[in-house]
Amino acid sequence: MNISQDTRWEKCLRLFQDNVSPEHFRAWFEPLEFQGFVNNRIVLHVPSLFFAEQIEAKFYSLMSKTFERVFGSDFRVTFNYNVVNKDPGSEISIESVSKSPIIENRIEQAQQQPSNPFNKVDYGDIDPQLNPKYTFENYCDSASNKLAVSIGKAIATDPKCKTFNPLFVFGPTGVGKTHLIEAIGIKYKEENPHSRVLYITARVFESQYTTAVRNNKVNEFINFYQSIDVLIIDDIQDLAGKTATQNTFFHIFNHLHQNQKQLIMSSDCRPVDMDGMVPRLMSRFKWGMTVELGAPDYELRREVLDMRARQDGLSIPAEILDYIAANVTDSIRELEGIVVSLLAHATMLNQEISMDLARAVMSNAVKVSKRQITFDFIAETVCNFYNIDNDLLYSKSRKREISDARQVVMYLAKKYTPMSSTNIGVRLSRNHATVLYACSSIEQRMELEKKLREDMAIIEGELKK
Repeated sequence: MNISQDTRWEKCLRLFQDNVSPEHFRAWFEPLEFQGFVNNRIVLHVPSLFFAEQIEAKFYSLMSKTFERVFGSDFRVTFNYNVVNKDPGSEISIESVSKSPIIENRIEQAQQQPSNPFNKVDYGDIDPQLNPKYTFENYCDSASNKLAVSIGKAIATDPKCKTFNPLFVFGPTGVGKTHLIEAIGIKYKEENPHSRVLYITARVFESQYTTAVRNNKVNEFINFYQSIDVLIIDDIQDLAGKTATQNTFFHIFNHLHQNQKQLIMSSDCRPVDMDGMVPRLMSRFKWGMTVELGAPDYELRREVLDMRARQDGLSIPAEILDYIAANVTDSIRELEGIVVSLLAHATMLNQEISMDLARAVMSNAVKVSKRQITFDFIAETVCNFYNIDNDLLYSKSRKREISDARQVVMYLAKKYTPMSSTNIGVRLSRNHATVLYACSSIEQRMELEKKLREDMAIIEGELKK
């Protein structure tokens, strides 16, 4: 870096300092390390990827105007950061969204019309609209999602496999549906580079259809979607009540299915529980494989935390990861949000990641259980609910009510505690195979027995109080 470049960067810092508060300048601009201006590219080193994303979200306009004044109107910005803290060998680069007015003008011209892929006359290769971060390599699996992951990989690696067509993935928000269905698309595209893969949300599909109707291009719209090899539609429940769009999708669905093209859909509920869908389309949803992604179990939550911490270069003590995994039980998205918050405190406030910090961060994001869910607490709660003596749980009694309560304890202990199947079995004088059978039995019964589902909801509510 020469003296002229260094002087220009100092001018940028003065402009930043004049336009933000002292606190914001210290937190966001002092950590920036100017590495040079080469080939109209401003290269900055930042503490982390999170830092780069946040500084642009907060100060995009100020940075763009400052760089234009100091470096000229034609520039790009690159952020460098270390994947592993304080390891220069792990440095990688990302393109900033901050662009010069010249580049922004080109983008604005390209975006004058609504982004509809069927506007293209040439139905050659298309942008699959897949997030490159959502791969199988970045997707943690466990007993709670193993079936869905196995089916997804089977679809992605064997184009001739149509046993699971369509694939309908459902589950509550934040459990990894979008990541999974996009991972299928990415892997399929890697295995079949010339295939036409497209990921789209139901809301965007509806918007495109509305635009097609308005512009008298419905035939082009249908023709485009009938040319897809793997069509992935997220949040299909958002088509509820959109009768015209559903009828059009029905014809697209039929064409693709009849021509051995793969359909993949996600929803926040199972097909049978969907309202506002035309019956003939609902029947199509049930043709292939319907698989649920439930709330992540302890093993999955723990693995997600560990992987996300490694990716962000964070060193989080095991006991803190255990604590977070034990208390954030409903959503993978919430788990990732906790790690992001810890990263922010560690990066910008230079705070040590301690148990007190973890508790403070979690108190702002999720409702933390007032008490730790242990095996003994589970056993006591189940026995109280079924009004049976606690000692009978540990006996050899095979009475139906005792056996059922014992299986519920095994299932909940597996779900809410870090105990292995072997350890759970030891507590009840059973082996690990008995525990695995009990967990499987409870899961299968809950799908069919409304009373058991209601009982489990009450018991789990008591555990989380």
